[in-house]
Amino acid sequence: MNGEPEVHEEFEARLKAYEGRPAAATGVGRDPVNEPMIRHWCEAMGDTSPAYTGPDAIAPPTMLQAWTMAGLTRRPERTAAYDELLRLLDESGYDAVVATDCEQEYPRPLRPGDEITFNSVIESVSGLKTTKLGPGHFVTTRTDIRAGGELAGTHRFRILKYSPAHRPKDPTPGPAKEPRPRPVINRDNAGFWEGVARHELLIQRCTGCGDLRFPWLPGCNSCGCPEWDTVEASGEGTVYSYVVMHHPPFPAFEPPYAVGLIELAEGVRIVSNVVGVPYDKVRIGMPVRLEFRRYDDALVLPVFQGVTR
Repeated sequence: MNGEPEVHEEFEARLKAYEGRPAAATGVGRDPVNEPMIRHWCEAMGDTSPAYTGPDAIAPPTMLQAWTMAGLTRRPERTAAYDELLRLLDESGYDAVVATDCEQEYPRPLRPGDEITFNSVIESVSGLKTTKLGPGHFVTTRTDIRAGGELAGTHRFRILKYSPAHRPKDPTPGPAKEPRPRPVINRDNAGFWEGVARHELLIQRCTGCGDLRFPWLPGCNSCGCPEWDTVEASGEGTVYSYVVMHHPPFPAFEPPYAVGLIELAEGVRIVSNVVGVPYDKVRIGMPVRLEFRRYDDALVLPVFQGVTR
């Protein structure tokens, strides 16, 4: 990368020229909006809202992207413009990539039987940004989803194409340790992570119907109320389900290790590491107790200590 201001201004102008160009070919939903997919989604998410069943059912708004997915055997073709943009960034040294966030808007509900069409454009390419991962550019694509020609939803997906920052080597012998990945913090879950920093595990509580929910959401799945407060979890729970991670290896983790779906005493579930017991001793129904672990100067995470009898 050339750090001279004039050169970088010229480079950023080249990046900006891609804004507004198609990112993927116009697509057609593989399936119409349908009740079986809605039912499976609701079961997986634990969403029991009556709005998603019955003769006047609508699809959960957050299913928006599901109707555009091509499946494992068919992939929508990216445009030459999008490939050129990524190649330009790669050749300029911004050859690492990480997904950072997505945003969705729902102008109108989708209903069973709706036929979906969608198109994707390169909405924006940011100027040079300095991040903890390294300097880079954010690339945002916008996908507009239509039903019967009417805009039904917008999905914005943002990645960071960056040049990895040089990190000081660990003075101790052996390979240097990579930092633990950072959680994606947004306006909907910022309060949860603020609680974690204080060693509090906060659960949202709807002030309309009193239902508890996790993960944090902007509104209640049961009654639709947007108002909420929080309760602090007691920290007691059990292993509802778990997996043992062997592969693929990640630099910040040392496999094998157990990742559990923990059912808290309050009735909600959270995904986290099960620690303090050998990975092959973790069992469904095992009691666990919350603890907070500091992984570096800036990162504290909730984990669950297995309780053996």
